[in-house]
Amino acid sequence: MSCADKIFVNMCKDILENGCTTEGEKVRPRWPDGTPAYTIKKFGVVNRYDLSEEFPALTLRRTAIKSAADEMLWIWQRKSNNIHELNSTVWDEWADEDGSIGKAYGYQMGVKHIYSEGMMDQVDRVIYDLKNNPYSRRILTNMYVHSDLHEMNLYPCAYSMTFNVTKKPGSDMLVLNAVLNQRSQDVLAANNWNVVQYSILMHMLAQVCGMQAGELVHVIADAHIYDRHVPLIRELISREQHPAPKFTLNPDIRDFYEFTTKDITIENYTTGPQIRDIPIAV
Repeated sequence: MSCADKIFVNMCKDILENGCTTEGEKVRPRWPDGTPAYTIKKFGVVNRYDLSEEFPALTLRRTAIKSAADEMLWIWQRKSNNIHELNSTVWDEWADEDGSIGKAYGYQMGVKHIYSEGMMDQVDRVIYDLKNNPYSRRILTNMYVHSDLHEMNLYPCAYSMTFNVTKKPGSDMLVLNAVLNQRSQDVLAANNWNVVQYSILMHMLAQVCGMQAGELVHVIADAHIYDRHVPLIRELISREQHPAPKFTLNPDIRDFYEFTTKDITIENYTTGPQIRDIPIAV
């Protein structure tokens, strides 16, 4: 059965059984009817996914893998902050009348910085270091830029990736690992979505840098289940689990900027039914 399912079920049970509630406290999010959106939360959740063993897509319900990949490419490849360049509606609530989400996410990835090797943005810096200095302990990105927070329509949730390269004994292939840091996560709506998209990012970067994707460590400072999501979560984690799907990339792509969602193939993805109309707190 899928390791991602087991991790998700254990995380949700831990939150429900051992988490603390924010009910009655001062909270920012509201439901569409104006009611405060309270949560049950756990601090410092850490989940580990070995991408060399399986692709970590939930089978309890279907994750829209190519839509998740498109959002990741919107941020990391197209470096956009405009929803008109995104092929989904997940960011519509945070966009202004022109479609901009402000100086957030893709905007930050496209800002160029001065390095001794020249001007590069954060994505190009990562790729440069993975190719030229893979054992560096300084290969990371950060979208949580305090000087720009006042111009962001939503502060970044998944805000930082730290890459680390290893090698297995007896092998010449380098292994790309990463830590994904997330300040806050709506477990029902976003957990596997984020896991899937950053797993795809790691597979893409590993391929173009001549490496193998290794371990993704997902660190969530505030992992929460909203009050109106609790019955949905309880039903979801009681479902039958299935084997993980097979994930492959087009092996001919050697430039990160040439990847599209058409280069992703998902096979044997058996899942439970989708949960429709999940209420989202804003």
